[in-house]
Amino acid sequence: MKGKLILENGMSFDGKIFGHLGETTGEIVFTTGMVGYQETLTDPSLYGKIVVMTYPMVGNYGINLDDMESDKIHLKGFVIKEDAKLPNNFRCEMTLDGFLRQYNVVGFKGVDTREIAKIIRDNGSMKAIITTDDLTHKELKEKFDNFSYENAVAEVSRKEIIEVGGNGLRIGVLDLGVKRSTVDSLSKMGFAVSIFPYNTTFEEMKKHNIDALFLSSGPGNPADVPEVVATVKEVLGKLPVFGVSLGAQVLNLALGGTIAKMNNGHRGANHPVKDIARNRIYVTSQNHGYTIDALGNAEATHVNLNDKTVEGFRNVELSAMGVQFLPEAYPEDSNNLFADFLKTIEKKA
Repeated sequence: MKGKLILENGMSFDGKIFGHLGETTGEIVFTTGMVGYQETLTDPSLYGKIVVMTYPMVGNYGINLDDMESDKIHLKGFVIKEDAKLPNNFRCEMTLDGFLRQYNVVGFKGVDTREIAKIIRDNGSMKAIITTDDLTHKELKEKFDNFSYENAVAEVSRKEIIEVGGNGLRIGVLDLGVKRSTVDSLSKMGFAVSIFPYNTTFEEMKKHNIDALFLSSGPGNPADVPEVVATVKEVLGKLPVFGVSLGAQVLNLALGGTIAKMNNGHRGANHPVKDIARNRIYVTSQNHGYTIDALGNAEATHVNLNDKTVEGFRNVELSAMGVQFLPEAYPEDSNNLFADFLKTIEKKA
């Protein structure tokens, strides 16, 4: 079905709608990953987003149920140059088109996604609409004005406490939009895991005898969850705390720092980050739209080599650490971080 992608700055692109044949509004962002489109689709951190894939061919190895990062697709729209109609992989269970249809998510194809990525890079992230209708300027403005995802964390977080078995130290995961691979990584490290809804109080967490708190990745602005920041402030100094992506941003706010919205965010699997203490460089996976504007009561441990933004920090006295990238994506490197946190917990336990 023919359709249009209309950006908030007035630019319009003609293409074809696939997946769910409908209309959608969201914040348009791009990701530079060459693979991992299924993980992108099911990452809760992308709630409310229309995602542009810069790699031109998407869907060539299909979809399988084992690589889901959550139980459904969270983004609002999916923009690609070309889809593979005949995926070829022994693990393939369905096509990209069928996957989008199953979860009523609008796809858009037949456009130069790298051109769109350059526009976003130069103009910043903005709202966008995928539609089949010829909308007036007034209708467009109304749709843009009505779109909001301030409640993003509440939408993606679990509604009840979940226990994941294990014989080791027990780590509490505050679910701000946690990925399945994150929980798997913690389990493989030997932790018993208790996953808490985002608004769980510290008093409730203590009933589960946790030895540390992990703040997960997730969508949106950390300033939209002041109750989580308040809870983390209460935990600091009582339990070791480790935050990643949105969780790191929340931790920085709890430590007295500030956060700023990025021009176009860090999204992809190729962001170079320097570990200052180890003098090593990691090529990291990232998915966030906010950066650490000023550190709170902490020292920087990692820096982005592209734009020099703070990628990691630590407060030794409070046993608190955070990183903006996703350490579970590269276990041969990230085990340093999980191992560091495990050592911290063992010292405090």
